Amino acid sequence: MTTESLASPPFLAERRLTIAYLVVALVALAVGGLMGLFQATTYAGFDRWIGFNPYLDLPWIASYYQGLTIHGVLLILVWTTFFICGFLTLVLVQVLRQPLASLRLGWVAFGIMLFGLVLALLPILANDATVLFTFYPPLKANSLYYLGLTLLVVGTWVVLLTFVRTYRAWRREHPTERTPLAAFMALVTMTMWTIASLGIAAEMLFLVLPWSLGLFGGVDPLLARTLFWFTGHPIVYFWLLPAYLSWYTMVPQQAGGRLFSDPMARVSFLLFLLLSIPVGIHHQYADPGIHQGMKLLQGIFTFGVFFPSLLTFFNVVASLELAGRARGGRGWLGWIPRLPWNDPVVTAQVLAMILFAFGGIGGLVNASYNVNLVVHNTSFVVGHFHLTVGTAVTLTFMGILYWLVPYLSGRALVGRRWALAQAWLWFIGMALFSLALHRLGLLGMPRRSNIGDAPYLPLQPEWQSWLSLVGIGGVMMTLSGLLFFAILLLTLLRSRQPAQVAFPEAAALSGPADTPALLDRWRPWLVLAAVLIVVAYGPPLATQFATLALTSPGLRPW
Repeated sequence: MTTESLASPPFLAERRLTIAYLVVALVALAVGGLMGLFQATTYAGFDRWIGFNPYLDLPWIASYYQGLTIHGVLLILVWTTFFICGFLTLVLVQVLRQPLASLRLGWVAFGIMLFGLVLALLPILANDATVLFTFYPPLKANSLYYLGLTLLVVGTWVVLLTFVRTYRAWRREHPTERTPLAAFMALVTMTMWTIASLGIAAEMLFLVLPWSLGLFGGVDPLLARTLFWFTGHPIVYFWLLPAYLSWYTMVPQQAGGRLFSDPMARVSFLLFLLLSIPVGIHHQYADPGIHQGMKLLQGIFTFGVFFPSLLTFFNVVASLELAGRARGGRGWLGWIPRLPWNDPVVTAQVLAMILFAFGGIGGLVNASYNVNLVVHNTSFVVGHFHLTVGTAVTLTFMGILYWLVPYLSGRALVGRRWALAQAWLWFIGMALFSLALHRLGLLGMPRRSNIGDAPYLPLQPEWQSWLSLVGIGGVMMTLSGLLFFAILLLTLLRSRQPAQVAFPEAAALSGPADTPALLDRWRPWLVLAAVLIVVAYGPPLATQFATLALTSPGLRPW
């Protein structure tokens, strides 16, 4: 790969904005990961072995549930959102060869998000917002928590605005060209998220924020949950699509090959735009007040959104096969050992893909009405969730950072072998952790519960060995996380070698010239997405607004 000029790197101002996002994201990953260690070791009962319980012996954590809230908010909402906004900003300007149309607006977006994060963290750390990241009413938090999260969402809208203005400036200069694939994917990701986030914004602004301020005497839990899941499931694809962007447009080149099909990649992202949002009610199969027909419809849509994931699987694996065969692989599977397994950038992301395949299978279980009722609100869901955001997303983002930090700093990555060990350690730890949680869910262990210490929840003998496995997996991932941060810090502080890293852009076997013009237009797909949302959410929301009852008072049990 060629080395870009370190004296005057391209898009230096946008790089600084990306760095600001990444700093916040990595701090959130570190603190949220520490809370995850506390939860895993508490599950396993390690605190009883060593005589130290973080939820009793640390003065700045009041309860298991406060730690769980910190863990969920920082990892699910902050680590992912700040990383994505920074990463996609860099992707957009690099592949369009176009600076942000308004750098000032880009910094305004970052400022709004950071201010919202600080507002939300204040009551969380004061144990005045211990409502978990799902914040279901009638659990009630301090109003600053809701206001802060609302501002965090609003900041992402401003990010999309900067993207759209930048894209329009590029389009004026390139009226007949196909949008570069990575830029197209970045725009689809932020567009899908902005539409999806309208649900949680409505919940915040019109229900829980006025309720928390005392303007309403009560809240309607069913309407709040429906609006939450309007956003709550699509946010999974907000996390995943940037990972897919890397798998499609960067990993093939980093592995020494080419993307199999550019048009197929665009189709998959447009299908995510259409199908990611009208699926949230499959999280509410057990909720009364929603017609069975609407649950059936959104269950069908949920199975439908699995299809673009299958397209992604086929396209990315075919691209990796091209890379392996280009490196001398022969036979049906001989290309697999020929992949650059000595490169932590590729290895981390391929391992993330492998575990995500099992996460996708678990997603089909959650989407199936009858089977969902068996695993609903059990640790099975937690195991599934950690395979998606904890592995497909987080391990992919770690792999990206192994080239992105050298690219931004100009310093070569320190300890490539240690980086490989870090990726494998995370992979094995997560495999053990998630397997145990899936099994515990099938044995009836609930989620969102302080296992072993909750008076309403006696510890079952058949859980014991699996809970130990949860703790072992959690410790392994913590060691992996410490190694990850050590590698990044040593790269920034001790590396003296210049980085030989160019921005990765994979060529395609079937390239953008083969893409039909319809796939590069926005209006038809946005209109169709709106129609599907109205079909899926119009009837249940109309019914819930017609029967609105703001009668549930606020509860603060912790």
